[in-house]
Amino acid sequence: MYTPRAFVDTDLARLDALVARDPFVTLVTVDGDGAPQVTHLPVLYRRDGGRVLVEGHWARPNPQARHDGAALVIVHGPHAYVSPGWYPDKEEQARVPTWNYVVAHLHGTLERFEDEAGLADLVMRLSDRFEQALGSDWAFEPEREDHRVQLRGIVGFRFVPERIELKSKLSQNHPEANRRSVADALRALPDPGANAIAALMRAREP
Repeated sequence: MYTPRAFVDTDLARLDALVARDPFVTLVTVDGDGAPQVTHLPVLYRRDGGRVLVEGHWARPNPQARHDGAALVIVHGPHAYVSPGWYPDKEEQARVPTWNYVVAHLHGTLERFEDEAGLADLVMRLSDRFEQALGSDWAFEPEREDHRVQLRGIVGFRFVPERIELKSKLSQNHPEANRRSVADALRALPDPGANAIAALMRAREP
């Protein structure tokens, strides 16, 4: 990922926040012919110090479900268009439009698993995570045959990143007056993504 020095971020707590905000990621692999394979899916995320674990599953017919090895997980953060009209110095500096955003690329290795106990545990934890977020109460019940039989239709994976790229493009390459003006303009828009970027920009101000 192209990341100018001003936008490099190394604080893994910000990665935690990104995944907590949006655990629906993009998983990219390459097949034996060199063609990219892409799946969009929800994941479970855990970090212990510098070690990150990402877990999820594919539908069994998905060609990517036969992949072991190198993979890229893309974690999507908020993003927003930035108008050059918001910069106080727009005339002197001939400012141009841009886009502010936060994103993470996690490079590592996939490990597939298909055992019933492992899949049942994964599905229980996934359903607990997302049902609780809705205030709902559906639960996977491993003692039920009609629930267990559904496990035959999926393949699980564990993914441990070996390299993490975290990019926070939040107008850090602009003077303070520009940053404040952009944050104010984004905060005033009726757009949750723009509001989220404004909050991140404000949080980075000294």
